[in-house]
Amino acid sequence: MSPQSVAVANAEGLRLNVRGIVQGVGFRPATLRLARDHHVTGTVRNEGTAVVIEAFAATDDLAAFVDAVRSLHRGGARVDALQTEPLPGAGAPADFRVVASTSAQPGLGIAPDLAACPDCVAETLDPFSRRYRYPFTACTDCGPRLSVFVHTPYDRNNTTLAAFPLCKDCAKEYADIDDRRFHAEATACHACGPRATLRRMDGKAFALDALSFLDEVDAATSLLGKGETVVVKGLGGYQLACDAANEAAVAKLRATKHREAKPFALMVKDLDMLREYCVIDGESEAALTSPQAPIVLLPRRDDAPPLASGIAPGLSTLGVMLPNTPLHHLLMRRRRAPIVLTSGNLSDEPQAIDAEQVASRLSHCADWVLDHNRPIARRVDDSVGRVVAGGFRVMRRARGYAPAPLLLPRGFDARTQVLALGGDLKNTFALLRDGQCVLSQHIGDLHDAACHADWERALADYLGYYDFEPDLVACDLHPQYASTQLAERRYASRRVSVGHHHAHIAACLGEHGWPRDGGKVLGIALDGLGMGEDGELWGGEFLHCDYAECTRVGTLKPVALIGGDLASREPWRNTYAHIMAEMGWARFAMNFSGLELCRFLESRPRDLLSAMIGNRANAPLASSAGRLFDAVAAAIGICRERVAYEGEAAIRMEATIRDEHLAEDGELDYPFQIPRLDKGKGLPYIEPLAMWQALLGDMVLGTPAALMAARFHRGFANAVAMMASKFVDELGYDTVALSGGVFQNKVLAERVVACLRERGLRALLPGRLPANDGGLAFGQALIALARNN
Repeated sequence: MSPQSVAVANAEGLRLNVRGIVQGVGFRPATLRLARDHHVTGTVRNEGTAVVIEAFAATDDLAAFVDAVRSLHRGGARVDALQTEPLPGAGAPADFRVVASTSAQPGLGIAPDLAACPDCVAETLDPFSRRYRYPFTACTDCGPRLSVFVHTPYDRNNTTLAAFPLCKDCAKEYADIDDRRFHAEATACHACGPRATLRRMDGKAFALDALSFLDEVDAATSLLGKGETVVVKGLGGYQLACDAANEAAVAKLRATKHREAKPFALMVKDLDMLREYCVIDGESEAALTSPQAPIVLLPRRDDAPPLASGIAPGLSTLGVMLPNTPLHHLLMRRRRAPIVLTSGNLSDEPQAIDAEQVASRLSHCADWVLDHNRPIARRVDDSVGRVVAGGFRVMRRARGYAPAPLLLPRGFDARTQVLALGGDLKNTFALLRDGQCVLSQHIGDLHDAACHADWERALADYLGYYDFEPDLVACDLHPQYASTQLAERRYASRRVSVGHHHAHIAACLGEHGWPRDGGKVLGIALDGLGMGEDGELWGGEFLHCDYAECTRVGTLKPVALIGGDLASREPWRNTYAHIMAEMGWARFAMNFSGLELCRFLESRPRDLLSAMIGNRANAPLASSAGRLFDAVAAAIGICRERVAYEGEAAIRMEATIRDEHLAEDGELDYPFQIPRLDKGKGLPYIEPLAMWQALLGDMVLGTPAALMAARFHRGFANAVAMMASKFVDELGYDTVALSGGVFQNKVLAERVVACLRERGLRALLPGRLPANDGGLAFGQALIALARNN
């Protein structure tokens, strides 16, 4: 490239080592512009995943330049650490240059994929632009990063775009310091870049002109309008698309994808179309239009245009996203209604990322494929979140967010390298080094063989390109978790076993920057199940903890899981177990024999079920908040016999609740007591007997299910806050950390946070990390490091 010449007199020199999100985000070009503005000469280069700057200028100019570099943030850039060391000013160069990258041990700083920026979208839609209708328009502010990155340093020849040499016009932009594509590694155009192609799944020829097309992407739009399902190659994997208003198309997609009831995500053309279907607040709009462009859960409008009934069965929310690549903008250009845009997979398998996987897995799902020839280096799913308690909360951290590094709180040892393997559900893993932690993109549920294999590939991928050899390997306590077994198999001497719920709380504390020496907090972890420190199954815990230590000080009442794992798939089992634990069958039948619920449970094999409970035969006790929600949902007639996806019963119960139900007189909230286990000698626990008596009484009165759901949510939130107050008084807390998948329930989380704040307590709720098991690995890593100090 041409050097940028500046005047140099009485120069001082500094070498700047910059870490953070500094590659793939236009950091070197921005540095060059800053050097020109501040009369600085020298060089800038990628080194590993850091950026190294050698800068020479007069004292004041050099100081101002360093401050400006520290403040760089455009294009997703983030400076986490900037170290300087002096250089001799003699012999300072007369210009400032971007020089060749060098190899070094990579820092933890690969940039996430970012949605197409407004300038690139405008250019793609401008008939007078040379990139008009080009599906892969990108610049230094946007486009693919993680999904095309092969190895460090982040240069074009180290990405899957290496096979696409720049044409004369793109090369000119790439070398022009004043162009927004200056050193944009993913830049391309019609003449030199990847191409989109439309093909039939069966390989047969077809006539494009029969589809009334401008190009092959536009032809795919026409196919969607005709009721066809189209496989679309997106940024980090293939997707399945169909018309969201077409009943037959959505039903067919459900059947062929083997996705019985789990909601489908939608893509809308723009915010105007979105407002026709959903109620949107400022926080949600900010998330949707951010460079991360996640799927956002939003309330449906009562007066919305019709959508297929199979989009989100039984739910009052829709998961919606805006177009995140130029290809998606072009696909939606002529659309007058949303499309379903869901992962290109079957059931819970990994998303397909190449044509061979499409042919083997998705050939029966669609007749058409909108493909392109830019290889995907690694699978990156769409991120998902919702606004809870006034902030946007990530529920699945992937495209746009991962693997942006997380800074460690103050007081942690930066020298030790930690690998944390996460849990078995919603798995992510973490690498911790140099005061930072990288949390992988969402991997999925490891009990699926294909997902397990994908996890092992992703783990090898990260360890390889970060040149990472762990000193400690953190894993869950549960011996049957695949992640735990891998730790034992490969890293037995370095293994650190971490309590499931302790990890939940540590992740929340770490996200909020709680110092290593910040003292203990009250942690409240509510989820489905996790192995407790005592070897029992936990799921509703009150923990006195910091990063290194954790003591259980309170819990929910342990109730049998009839059938073990079957209890998480058949909610009625939890209803029966709770009724037997609270009042026994004779008392229940005597008082509530007229209820349809009683007749339903009588039709089950009660003698066998009761024997299982009595003998603890495949019916372990568990203090699970998730199973309590399932029990209540099944009792009031929501999702009683079985669930089609994890958490369906609780999700659908929450969906029935409206604002007017929450505004009801609080005196009708279902009550809970807080006695002690073991006849008053053990831990305090939340006892639901009074709640069940009130709920069953409401059922006798014919109270609507939605109103009973609201009374349960409010009552349970009150009980959680009441238990927290008990420990605050005894142990002197002022901070409560909340985590676990149950806190993704908006009604519950907001009520608990409000109750805690009314008591003068600081409530920490996960936001940048999932409250579910997707955030476990970060907590595991922090705990392992704290215990090693």
